[in-house]
Amino acid sequence: MKAAKSTHKLHTPAAHKMPEAGPAGLAKHADIDLLLNYQADLFNSVSEFALLAIEKSRRIGYTWAAAALAVLTAGATKEAGGMDVLYLGPSLDMAREFIDTCAQWALLFKDAIGTCTEVQPCELFDDGDNPDKAIKAFRISFASGKEIMALTSKPRSLRGRQGLVIIDEAAFHDDLDEVLKAALALLMWGGKVIVISTHNGDKNPFNQLIGDIRSGKRDGGVVRVTLEDALKDGLYRRICMVTGEEWSPAAEQAWLRKIFGAYGDAANEELNCIPRASGGRWVARSVLEACQAEIPVLRWAAPEGFVDLPEDTRRNTIGEWCQAKLSPILEKLDPALTSALGLDFAMEADLTAIVPGQVGRDLVRRPASVVELRQCPVDQQRQILFFILDRLPRLSKAVLDAGGNGAALAQFARQRYGPERVEELKLSTEWYRVNMPPIKLALEGHSLLLPKDPDIIADFGLIELVDGVAKVPTNARTKGTDGKPRHGDSAVATCLFHYASQTEAAEYEYRGIKGGAKARRNALDEDDRDDRRGRRGRGRRR
Repeated sequence: MKAAKSTHKLHTPAAHKMPEAGPAGLAKHADIDLLLNYQADLFNSVSEFALLAIEKSRRIGYTWAAAALAVLTAGATKEAGGMDVLYLGPSLDMAREFIDTCAQWALLFKDAIGTCTEVQPCELFDDGDNPDKAIKAFRISFASGKEIMALTSKPRSLRGRQGLVIIDEAAFHDDLDEVLKAALALLMWGGKVIVISTHNGDKNPFNQLIGDIRSGKRDGGVVRVTLEDALKDGLYRRICMVTGEEWSPAAEQAWLRKIFGAYGDAANEELNCIPRASGGRWVARSVLEACQAEIPVLRWAAPEGFVDLPEDTRRNTIGEWCQAKLSPILEKLDPALTSALGLDFAMEADLTAIVPGQVGRDLVRRPASVVELRQCPVDQQRQILFFILDRLPRLSKAVLDAGGNGAALAQFARQRYGPERVEELKLSTEWYRVNMPPIKLALEGHSLLLPKDPDIIADFGLIELVDGVAKVPTNARTKGTDGKPRHGDSAVATCLFHYASQTEAAEYEYRGIKGGAKARRNALDEDDRDDRRGRRGRGRRR
């Protein structure tokens, strides 16, 4: 799945012959761009995706932009990509409002698309015995032979038709599942489907559709426009033009506070595109348990005073631990498979978790091990990380938590292995929003395996929806089987491993080491000695 890009450039078929004012804002009237950037970007996204879901704030004018798209689509000839447009709103009033808006655009574009007939009310599928089942519609016909038809929200109104379908305020349709089922059938013959809505709960079919697209379960694109996004593109300036008010930054901020205050507790859902949570686990425990496999979990906790020991003592202690615990695991990795690694960093209260693993020929992501380090000095975290990375065959990507103190460790790794193989990631709400749905899908499809370990299952149990986004809440804690606190660190590292594993392996030269595994280990240990002498070792490329 490829997310829709917000380029704010307008692409329309050349045969639409845009008015002389030009395509910069779709059209101009009295030197005013009629579409704001986020509205014009609808055209880019529709040209890129056959199925497009748009989660938006209330009252930002997306229906206005959709009507412009409808007119240019129906007004174009078949050779230029024109097609019928079918609009479905949750009420007859919305259908009438949409067709009236289309009529305004058609008048504006009459030089580009030719004349159109007047708005015509009609009834489709009129059943004489059941007049209450008649589907009412409004129609505009164009010289191209195409038409825009605004219908009420009944799935059967789409049966046997073809074209561009616009489902407006989708989350508020009475039977959205059936409407989507009917609409998506039009994709088979080159149609397109746009699903536009404000959210109405996280269990609504609209939000589930967005989750399916983001996870890759469905092909399509997602566009997200909050009220603040719209303001950045000039929404309040446009409101001031219409109302005659004087715009200023202070006036805009005062207006924004007033709007958020009016919506109260509903502001996140209505204005910030955050669906109302209905509660419950992000992933059911039964799903997590079904993903369990024989994967070793290695835990090392620094004894008291370890950080103050001489450097050679610390390095020798960790070196022996790595050879005894990690080497047997890493030597079993398949040299023909790609490898990846995720790391969630911590220094004191929480754990540093490292998850190296491989992508099988069946595309199942299997961690080689989960390594948990408690109160481990940064030098020794780097020693362990490099020990692992030096031995991962066909490393495609290592993604390291670069927030706070983790930035230094992530930078060391980037300098050693190169930016093409090490990503320094500062975890954000937007990262979780985009990347957690594919991970959930992988768990539900058993294509991401987990250790048979109660602490790690408990880590995943901490993940919940926070303002509509799956992540570990800041203050969430569990107590491990060792009696010490945990903050979901191994779950986060596993998610980073899955994210890293989706990168294709880079091509690089192989530097062979003769003499078998023992010589190879000695050569890698020599790199460690180079580090101690202040010379940065080169990562092995194989």
